[in-house]
Amino acid sequence: MNSHPSNLAIQKYQVNQYLIESVMNWVVSKEIAIPEIQRPFVWKTSKVRDLIDSLYQGFPVGYLISWRNPDVRLKDGSLSHGKKILIDGQQRVTALTAALLGQEVVNDDYKKVRIKIAFHPIKEIFEVSNPAISKSVEWFDDISPIVKGDISVLKLVKSYCSANPSVDEELLASRVDRLKQILKMQIGFIDLEPHLDIEVVTEIFIRINSQGVVLSQSDFAMSKLAADSETGSDLRKCIDYFCHLSIAPEFYTHINENDAEFIKSEYFQKIKWLKDEKDDLYDPDYRDVIRVAFTSEFSRGPLSDLVSLISGRNFATRSYEQAIAEETLARFKKAVLNFVNETNFKRFVMIVKSAGFTDAGLITSTNTLNFAYILYLKLRGKGVADHLIEKYVRRWLVLSLLTGRYVSSPESKFDEDAKRIDSEDFGSVLSTAESGQLSAAFWEVELVQELDKTNVSNPYINVFFAAQIRANDLGLLSSDISVRDLISHRGDIHHIFPKAYLKQSSSSRKFYNQIANFAYTQSEINIKVGKKSPKQYFGEIIASIEAGKPIISGINSIEKLMDNFRMNCIPENIINMEIDQYAEFTQARRRLMADKIKAFYFAL
Repeated sequence: MNSHPSNLAIQKYQVNQYLIESVMNWVVSKEIAIPEIQRPFVWKTSKVRDLIDSLYQGFPVGYLISWRNPDVRLKDGSLSHGKKILIDGQQRVTALTAALLGQEVVNDDYKKVRIKIAFHPIKEIFEVSNPAISKSVEWFDDISPIVKGDISVLKLVKSYCSANPSVDEELLASRVDRLKQILKMQIGFIDLEPHLDIEVVTEIFIRINSQGVVLSQSDFAMSKLAADSETGSDLRKCIDYFCHLSIAPEFYTHINENDAEFIKSEYFQKIKWLKDEKDDLYDPDYRDVIRVAFTSEFSRGPLSDLVSLISGRNFATRSYEQAIAEETLARFKKAVLNFVNETNFKRFVMIVKSAGFTDAGLITSTNTLNFAYILYLKLRGKGVADHLIEKYVRRWLVLSLLTGRYVSSPESKFDEDAKRIDSEDFGSVLSTAESGQLSAAFWEVELVQELDKTNVSNPYINVFFAAQIRANDLGLLSSDISVRDLISHRGDIHHIFPKAYLKQSSSSRKFYNQIANFAYTQSEINIKVGKKSPKQYFGEIIASIEAGKPIISGINSIEKLMDNFRMNCIPENIINMEIDQYAEFTQARRRLMADKIKAFYFAL
């Protein structure tokens, strides 16, 4: 039987055992990079203690996974051997460098702290050092100088025995020697082959990692930035800090107090405006920043391409070149600074709000918002007129939400759309998309059908609410409270046909929770409506208006009531409807809602 080479299994990794001492030396010499994928150090100090105890007892502490950067061709033609990048095990290696080498770690508040592990040589137990232990003569309050050999064993033993006369010197010396032998313990390494594509590395990571942790390509990109250069490390911090500040502006104080080096950098000057920023419409995480920056600058969708380019990948020759790595880092830096630029960011958010999306909850797809920002940045880069940028961004955002353009396979869509922005006039791109996806059939049939849902976070009803906000519509039966106000103050969505009333006929959520039965209404109005039929409660409202004594709403004329119906897409004949007309009502309202969304879209 013949074997075909193409069918043979290819070894993708090697399993090795290395001394802890060797790993620590690699960290110090920067031969191995700790990219801080799980930024910052999140282990509890007790877990660091347990790790040291396991090594002392000779117990296994799991495997680390490293992936060596491919060799890069330097400008002089020579080869530079790539560093090992630790893609799994950062917390363990960081814990070891903290406990054994005495290096500081960055805690949850981004403060640099020392983790001291104490050792009781007689009881052979470890503990996180504390003031009581530091004062005790029975403990070594910090094992780091002992393990590193900064302290003479002879002097250490004599000093300890002097303070503890009953302790046998030979016994103590053997315990100290065993403590120092931690550096000679071995730790397992799964070394991935440098030629592997990022997709293969990701799959191996997921298969090997016992906790099923997903390692995204954004994480790889952050790893590369942190590991490859000082510029990359500062850029990674810029991304991290921007995301943190956008959610918690008060974090500015922590940066100011704990990262003096970063404060001196150009990056800090570009993001410090966030200390006074309270808006939360668009609070990107580091994955969003990387995706938007990369696609807006390189017109590529797959983030694996960014990882390859940062490594110096020449896609034509399949080799790795220093010049490509340097050019990529420079361009990516420019793109990140464009992303975090105060004018760009605020102007983009303003455009999104001008389309009626004043609350983050109205945008159900983060990638849709991300691509809208990509579009904004690319159009600005092309010098498109401001009024056209505003129109294009608003329409593309809504078109994408209505069609679910970036919900599935977003990278391929990002790639396709970014390239079209580069090669075509975007007005033509938009017209083509509208003709194909927002045809008459969409507005008259598809959208009406999509509104026949029960999920209140449905993108279609959110676009409807955005349309109401843009039109400055009032809440149902409200005389002066707008839909914008109700949403911004976390107002409630209420049932037009009261839920309690409909439950008399059916307890099915699909029956009473149709989105065509929802509207923003003041709570006090909803309470007064109770579980009455529309015919009953609207009859009471109309009677009270005619009597000049409104009892449920501040609306004081039938004309204003009908205006309120129109802005909330309520069919006028609802005033005579009971439960038998519920299906007729929802069908009529879906049509009115679809018409309103269509008018809203073409007015953007």
